[in-house]
Amino acid sequence: MRIAILSGGLNAERDVSLRSGRRVAEALRFEIPKAEIFELDLNADFLDSLSSDSFDVVIPLIHGVIGEDATLRSMLELKGIPYIGSSAQSSARAFDKGISAGLVPTGTAPQFVVFPQSFFREMGAPRILKSVISGIGLPLIVKPINGGSAFGVRLCASVDQVAPALVDAFGYGDRVMLQSAVIGTELAVTVIEVDGKLQALPPVEVVPVSGVYDFDARYTAGATEFFVPARLNSKLIEQVCAYAILVHVTLGLRDISRTDVIVDTDGVIWFLEVNVSPGMTETSLVPQAIDAAGMNVGAVFGSLVTQAISRDH
Repeated sequence: MRIAILSGGLNAERDVSLRSGRRVAEALRFEIPKAEIFELDLNADFLDSLSSDSFDVVIPLIHGVIGEDATLRSMLELKGIPYIGSSAQSSARAFDKGISAGLVPTGTAPQFVVFPQSFFREMGAPRILKSVISGIGLPLIVKPINGGSAFGVRLCASVDQVAPALVDAFGYGDRVMLQSAVIGTELAVTVIEVDGKLQALPPVEVVPVSGVYDFDARYTAGATEFFVPARLNSKLIEQVCAYAILVHVTLGLRDISRTDVIVDTDGVIWFLEVNVSPGMTETSLVPQAIDAAGMNVGAVFGSLVTQAISRDH
């Protein structure tokens, strides 16, 4: 069996992607010792070497643009190569934070607006921000509409923090989301699908020391406390798991996803975003959930490899 693990890429999440790819490769070499594992960096020469008989299956671990939108997955589908993860179409829905927030169950996404950078230039940022803040209120979250690893994400508690946050967010794309900030317990819920059965793994509670789960909090050792399973009562945990499965199904996802939510003080579940190619580094959330479920990364991806191959043959 020839398994290609695609990681790296050329966007801001390159380093995280490489670390994810390395970890999955090591786990699969232990789980499937007879398999040939190829760690490939996405570059200009990659497509030339790709054909339907190059590999039995591809594991795309490119984070962000190209990897998690429809781009890479569309190319794999065109070339008839089996791969782990959601289809190009469903990945495109999930990757766009505005689209995914509009598709999840009604009333479960915090109030938000999405603007292209050109709109701010043409209409004037002060006028737009006055209307947005009047409608959404403070605090609010500013984040790029496409992207991951919390690049360009900022919590704004005052009016004077919003404009600098927009400048930062537009550095990662030409559209941004401004969203009402919900105060509560932040959770990440992994859903895996094996043999047609969906399973939500134990929710991971995220408590960043800084108060914001940004890039530094995600990938700096000691910057965030994790509790798995989350410190919630069993009924709420059951509801959060059911919600993550509902998001997975509603967006038409497959194999593996991670849904991020906040549970407020009234026990209401609020959707933040969903990830179709979640990080697999030493500080990432999915491996923690896998461990808490009594599984291991190699076994999970080994099952997904088998599933992807059988699905496409």
